[in-house]
Amino acid sequence: MSKVWFAPLSTEQETNIISNKVMALYHAAGFDRIFKPNEFTAVKIHFGEKNNTGYIKPQWIKPLLEQIKIHGSKVFLTDTNTLYRGQRLNSVDHLLQAHKHGFSIDNLGVPIIIADGLLSKNFSEVPIEGKHFSSVKIANDILHAHSLVVLSHLTGHILSGMGAAIKNLAMGCASRSGKQMQHADVKPEVSSKKCISCGLCIKWCPVEAIQFYDGTARIDGEKCYGCGECIATCRNQAINYSMSSTSVALQEKMAEYALGAIKDKKDKVCFFNFLTHISKECDCIGIAQEKIVSDIGILASYDPVALDQASIDLLNEKAGHDILTNLWPENDYNVQLTHAEEIGLGTKEYELIYV
Repeated sequence: MSKVWFAPLSTEQETNIISNKVMALYHAAGFDRIFKPNEFTAVKIHFGEKNNTGYIKPQWIKPLLEQIKIHGSKVFLTDTNTLYRGQRLNSVDHLLQAHKHGFSIDNLGVPIIIADGLLSKNFSEVPIEGKHFSSVKIANDILHAHSLVVLSHLTGHILSGMGAAIKNLAMGCASRSGKQMQHADVKPEVSSKKCISCGLCIKWCPVEAIQFYDGTARIDGEKCYGCGECIATCRNQAINYSMSSTSVALQEKMAEYALGAIKDKKDKVCFFNFLTHISKECDCIGIAQEKIVSDIGILASYDPVALDQASIDLLNEKAGHDILTNLWPENDYNVQLTHAEEIGLGTKEYELIYV
């Protein structure tokens, strides 16, 4: 049974109260022992898509960052580039968007590093033993950090039913090609209207599955194994990805990517889940979404599975029913929790400790 620490919040509490709650959880859980002098500490966070308002606010975590620096750790905020089109598709636009939402070295005293590089080529294959994968593509600047702090905002999700710590690890620590492999069982296709015949996809294809036909790139479905490199490479968004994999497959793949993201960080990872401004869809949606319930609080743990289970239990208690299942009836979020437990990422059994 894993321990999960919980600090309740009421709706619309001031920034200093929220940041104090974060620090109370930090000390109660004993996270101090994770951080060492001159080690690199990655703080994984979602900077929020353009026009989104539900993301974790920078001032909520400023004291946390300052505390970690006290231990002599070299702290940086990080995320990876998105598979979908938006303000976080490449590192330049991603950094500009982060800055617009207040995540800057001037504001927080730590740099931001987009962990998978300019066009999401900065990753390594991490071997795992999974149902779907024998290796996963993890962003190098997260992989090579000595310790990891995972800050997740609990939301609903159009494909996985729920997004929290497991999803943050899985999608947030993967390269764009890794995201593609989680999302899609159907292989990429080229839009003849958008293809400008630049040849970059041909250059980067690892199995020579792409050739020009009548001035347009075409993908050989028999050779292609769905790595997603062509999607990450195309600068004209001419190669489409598919969202057709079932929710079950997607969530199991997420659990396996989450496992790979922290495989070499035993006793060097801690997690916070923010149950604030919980919305129907995730923070990748570029609109100001309404809350589905009033704010609940913040949770912390060393175990992402126990943390997510406790988070959904508190959400359902607050709502009085299984609210995310009602919102996304075709996407049973329990799949990610069950598969994560089966592959050894953590346990769904937890002890809730009020702080």
